[in-house]
Amino acid sequence: MSVPFWIAKRYFFSLKKARFISIVSVISMLGVAVGTMALVLVLSVFNGLEGLIRKLHHTLNPDLKVIAAQGKSFGITADWMAQLQTVEGVAYLTEIIEDNAVLRYQDVQMVVNLKGVSENYRKQSNVERAMVRGEFTLRRGNTQYAVTGRGVQRSMGISLSNQTDLMELWYPKRSKKISLGEINPEKNFNRKFILPVGIFAVEQQYDEKYVFVPISFAESLLEYNQRRTSLEIKVKPNYTVAQVQKALQKKLGSQFVVQNTDEQQAGLLKAIQIEKFFVYITLSFVLAVASFNIFFSLTMLAIEKKKDIAVLYTLGAEVGTIRRIFIFEGVLISLIGATLGMTTGLGICLLQQQFGIIPMGTATTIVSAYPVELRLNDFLFSALSVIIITLLSSVPPALRIDPTQVKAYL
Repeated sequence: MSVPFWIAKRYFFSLKKARFISIVSVISMLGVAVGTMALVLVLSVFNGLEGLIRKLHHTLNPDLKVIAAQGKSFGITADWMAQLQTVEGVAYLTEIIEDNAVLRYQDVQMVVNLKGVSENYRKQSNVERAMVRGEFTLRRGNTQYAVTGRGVQRSMGISLSNQTDLMELWYPKRSKKISLGEINPEKNFNRKFILPVGIFAVEQQYDEKYVFVPISFAESLLEYNQRRTSLEIKVKPNYTVAQVQKALQKKLGSQFVVQNTDEQQAGLLKAIQIEKFFVYITLSFVLAVASFNIFFSLTMLAIEKKKDIAVLYTLGAEVGTIRRIFIFEGVLISLIGATLGMTTGLGICLLQQQFGIIPMGTATTIVSAYPVELRLNDFLFSALSVIIITLLSSVPPALRIDPTQVKAYL
């Protein structure tokens, strides 16, 4: 153990003799502890929200999604689809037609996101896990059915037990220019009827917008005629998503973009990362403000220990050695405070994971309490922040110590 650190430790545990300095040091320690704890907790909550978003969107989002690099849709042929199916690692290839349409049920209407899917959609998605009423069945024989989000069902008052009232879906005719002077405006729209048989609940973004229908229904209503808005792909268990994504992108070329799950939600995940960064900066600033007490504590300690400083200097201690004593003193205060804060933050996070002690405030079937996820890099960044802030708080008062000015105290 170095002499400066040993003396700093002795000073730390003897602060109780200097009551006012002791109080300031304890306040400094508690300030660092609370700031560190808040940093760990908030970053862990953001991690949990990020993981929750990935989990929620994975229910309906595929492992890989193929979209056109330019434009809204692209044409397909049977041979082209067969070639894509032969790419190594592709388990299921689902055709998708997705567009906005007007939904009318009884006397209520709203704009929905109509998603037409091919018959193997159930195999490549986890949508069946999200069903809260009915079943995910889009076709029985020649009869076609629809599955709606719970938000759509509640807004429209859709009843699964009512087999007589069908959902009406409207879409502007592509083959006809809309005429504002048309005597019967309905002639400007395609209209089809379909019976709802199921309701799913995943996340508000989906629940309040989405209606699933067979792809043939969507193709007819929207007049897509062998065009698709995307292809959704499930990857085989023995292959990684990155491997298949690279192979598909090479096969498709620059006219298409192959997205993994995170890339499909890139905007939302990026927004969370930006919010997390600014929260980290804000809490680090709060931690810095709390650490100003360390500056005052060390300044008062230097005044209190002028006689000790003079004795050490007379005995041959270098100026740098004496200054390191007070730097180590600040490090001890911060280290104990940071350890206390991290331990408390870790304990609260573990309790939240196990018991959900802090609810989100809104009841959902997905999650009732704030999700938290502990990551080592958050603890490392928190520790690094404390170290930097401690040095910034401890070095200035230590540099102001001039042993040559305190010989009079001998």
